Amino acid sequence: MMAKIIVLGTGLIGGAMAVDLALKHNVTALDIDTAYFERLNQKGVITKQADLSLPGEIAEQVSGYDLVIGALPGHMGFRTLEEVIEAGISMVDISFMPEDYLSLDDLAIKNSVTAVVDCGVAPGMGNLILGHHDRQMEVDSFRCYVGGLPIKRDWPYGYKAVFSPIDVIEEYTRPARYVENHRVITREALSDLELIDFQNTGTLEAWNSDGLRSLITTMDIPNMIEKTLRYPGTTEYIRVLRETGFFSYDEVNIGGQKIRPIDLTAKLLFPKWKLQAGDRDLTIMKIIISGKEDGAGVKYTYDLYDEYDPETKVHSMARTTGYTCTAVADLILSGKFDRKGVCPPELVGRKPGSFEYVRDYLAARKVHYKMERKEIQPLPYSEGATP
Repeated sequence: MMAKIIVLGTGLIGGAMAVDLALKHNVTALDIDTAYFERLNQKGVITKQADLSLPGEIAEQVSGYDLVIGALPGHMGFRTLEEVIEAGISMVDISFMPEDYLSLDDLAIKNSVTAVVDCGVAPGMGNLILGHHDRQMEVDSFRCYVGGLPIKRDWPYGYKAVFSPIDVIEEYTRPARYVENHRVITREALSDLELIDFQNTGTLEAWNSDGLRSLITTMDIPNMIEKTLRYPGTTEYIRVLRETGFFSYDEVNIGGQKIRPIDLTAKLLFPKWKLQAGDRDLTIMKIIISGKEDGAGVKYTYDLYDEYDPETKVHSMARTTGYTCTAVADLILSGKFDRKGVCPPELVGRKPGSFEYVRDYLAARKVHYKMERKEIQPLPYSEGATP
């Protein structure tokens, strides 16, 4: 049976999700910016313009729908999630909100709502994979390396923002947390730089980012870390900008005018980061999970390499992030995942059959995760810990 779905946000990822869902359901996409409406209309998506920052607007717009898909910038994510839950409607969300969304769990249970959050590629599919294995084995170590990059590395930045640019800057400034020997360690973002060789991209930089998110609370695993991947040299210039104060929200006085440095940075930087017509991107991710399974030491490695699809004209980050979200939406609509509350993706992965469903859904859209399993000798100390 066709469901009524509303997608909040029609940007690079929100638009791709709306089109994908419209293959099976009645879909409305809502945004204050109408730039992509005509393209979505051509794909069978109904479009509406609305300003979700207005009081009461979210509740009014989502009323009457079976499911809400959130694809808004992170700073709008928590309030949107809260108001959708209060409206009693289930939701799948990809916004990288800074707040603790698990604080809304009791409200979601009270209102009989299923809200799956952080449901993209990472956080998202990485969590789902870990939840799947945590149900089947004793996991000792989880490592995730992930990045979205332009295929063509243009000077000076070698980067294009394939999701909300302000959320990209948040990755560069938000303290990074990881788990070592059951202890939560907090370091500054961009720290502990590694150089890693990949078959399709060559050498990339990997640095600490705050991507574990809910895993720190929901998973009792001794060692967990996520690192973001960029082209070599990126970390140095971003650290220079950060340490100089270009990402600061504190006002400075210039010629009698008070401005926030972040606003000037956004004005100058975002046009340089914007994807232009013909720009192609890639998504790369490596997940390493090790521990014991049936009494033997094992290591699972998942590799994702995906590029812009010239046939559908959908960018890779929209495919890998968006189709993970629409796969979970399909799980909810089909009744295959009905847990009430605020559910990070690892809880989806723990339910038997859910990981396989999402994996196959992605594969049908040419997003492929290659998995390798190896038996290993247990280490004399926890992997990732100092001997």
